[in-house]
Amino acid sequence: MTETAKVKARLPRGFVDRAPADLAAQERMLAAIRASYELYGFEAVETPFVEYTETLGKFLPDQDRPNEGVFSFQDDDEQWLSLRYDLTAPLARFVAENFDRLPKPYRSYRAGFVFRNEKPGPGRFRQFMQFDADTVGAASVAADAEICMMAADTLERLGVKRGDYVIKVNNRKVLDGVMEAIGLPDAPEHHQRRLKVLRAIDKLDRLGADGVELLLGKGRKDESGDFTAGAELEAEKIARVLAFTSARKATNAQTLAALEQAAQGSARGSEGVGELREIAAFALAGGYGEDRILIDPSVVRGLEYYTGPVFEAELTFGVTDEKGQPVRFGSVGGGGRYDGLVGRFRTEPVPATGFSIGVSRLFAALKLIDSPIVGAGAQRGPVVVLVMDRERIGAYQKMVAALRAAGVRAELYLGSAGMKAQMKYADKRNAPCVVIQGSDEAAKGEVQIKDLIEGAKAAAAIQSNEEWKSARPAQFSVAEDKLVDAVQEVLARRDA
Repeated sequence: MTETAKVKARLPRGFVDRAPADLAAQERMLAAIRASYELYGFEAVETPFVEYTETLGKFLPDQDRPNEGVFSFQDDDEQWLSLRYDLTAPLARFVAENFDRLPKPYRSYRAGFVFRNEKPGPGRFRQFMQFDADTVGAASVAADAEICMMAADTLERLGVKRGDYVIKVNNRKVLDGVMEAIGLPDAPEHHQRRLKVLRAIDKLDRLGADGVELLLGKGRKDESGDFTAGAELEAEKIARVLAFTSARKATNAQTLAALEQAAQGSARGSEGVGELREIAAFALAGGYGEDRILIDPSVVRGLEYYTGPVFEAELTFGVTDEKGQPVRFGSVGGGGRYDGLVGRFRTEPVPATGFSIGVSRLFAALKLIDSPIVGAGAQRGPVVVLVMDRERIGAYQKMVAALRAAGVRAELYLGSAGMKAQMKYADKRNAPCVVIQGSDEAAKGEVQIKDLIEGAKAAAAIQSNEEWKSARPAQFSVAEDKLVDAVQEVLARRDA
């Protein structure tokens, strides 16, 4: 008879496990973002991880491959369901479904995991967290300007210094004007070609101007040998598109003038420039200068998705990683106006704008700059009550209950090992102290408390085993009825 084969323990590609210290630090980060959003009057709402696949709109997979891009499955009535790809499409469904009872404009925030059925790579995961804030029902670009101001305030609340970030703003309508100028107006017969142009310039930050130029022309082969067909634009039309993406000048006013020139002859393009001019004016009136909110045509994120202004929160500082290599984080969040998304579910147009923070990416950046939000030490573990006599489990449990009743995080050792192993367990749990009561202590009505942090410091200075035994560093006896008070004193020293 052969032994049953064991299942190999392995984490799926594109997913990560997270340790308690990172979870605690991330929760502090989320609390800071939540406080910033609530300061602006946004309120929480939660949508499920799973939506009908058709609800996801632009992420609707091919009928022959319903799991392409999204993780999908069929329920018992053969309806296709998918794990949410982002937090915006579920919000659009929620607003449409509850439209009559919600105040308009409707201001909400959401935090949660989203899922991408895509090829994972360095920094690219199939499950990651986003934290969004959206205003639905406000057509004024004042709503877009406010989102940008809130993004700036949120980064500063998280410990990113002014001057170490910038909120960049562009407008889809300006690009539409450029598209009209190169003979690709928004009409059904031009849809596929326009989409290729939009997707090409959406890769500007990753591929640079040379890579985008290839995608606007014949196409591009990536490092793996995969070929992406291009938009087949003529050279002068490619130059016009690239002139738009490089129109950033020394000041917002000069940039707006350059964009006006790039969109010349297009009413829609001029409308977009006008909206950017309003956003810059609103921001300046609120005390947000060009060092914080910047008009920048190089922002091309999601241009096939957004309908007006688009924004990107970029970290501008440079740091080194644990290997001493330079790291520039770049974008840690973004958003824009998406006036068409809620309208997919309703007959009337519903304007909307929003912003999304990439929590994992921003978390990594905050750790590198030692932000106090995420830079705190490992979370303190529980006080551990050791089991010295297994016949007296009830007495030990009573001690644990007394500590918990006083609000002290505590646990009873539930393993089967001896004292030495129990002490190692307490160390691994990052316990501040342990409670020890053997038969001698029980007969005297006492307990021993060992301060593990002070004990480690004292033990480091002790040279011999005999010296350690005589010193018994940071270990003391108290009456059993004084256990809670004594433990609280130890914890107070840790927090001082």
